[in-house]
Amino acid sequence: MLFLAIFAVIAASAIADPETQSYSYSPPAGSGSGSPFSIIGEGRITAVRVWVVLHTRFRYGFTWSSVAGSTSGQLQERELSDGEAIIQISGMYSHYVQSVVFVTSKGRHFEAGHPSGTSFNMYPSHKGAELVHISGTTHGGITSIAALWGRVDTSATHTEH
Repeated sequence: MLFLAIFAVIAASAIADPETQSYSYSPPAGSGSGSPFSIIGEGRITAVRVWVVLHTRFRYGFTWSSVAGSTSGQLQERELSDGEAIIQISGMYSHYVQSVVFVTSKGRHFEAGHPSGTSFNMYPSHKGAELVHISGTTHGGITSIAALWGRVDTSATHTEH
């Protein structure tokens, strides 16, 4: 009887409705050498800054995150419009992340870097999710990148200037 109860719990969790899941994780792409970094904030990401040689930072509402890497190289910045979210990250890496492309829920994309090496592609595993957090490693530039996807409470994000 205990076996049937355990089996029922395991089976129920295996077939859980993916629409009710809140988060998914894209594992790291890149060499992984160096020191760990994590970029996280509250609410929806409202802008992205990338320094070519690939150092990254996000703005959550009005607040900029810390920089992953340094601020050397040419700065590129993109603001997201109201209701727009990052829903895919792709790019290429060798020892360092060489290029990155952020794709938004409104079909826009933001490219930075110089593509070469091995390709990667990251996206949420369930509908309605968006990029909420990136992490990885840096050694001068970004050597690996991973993504956490989830649903965002947009009432906590204010994008007025």
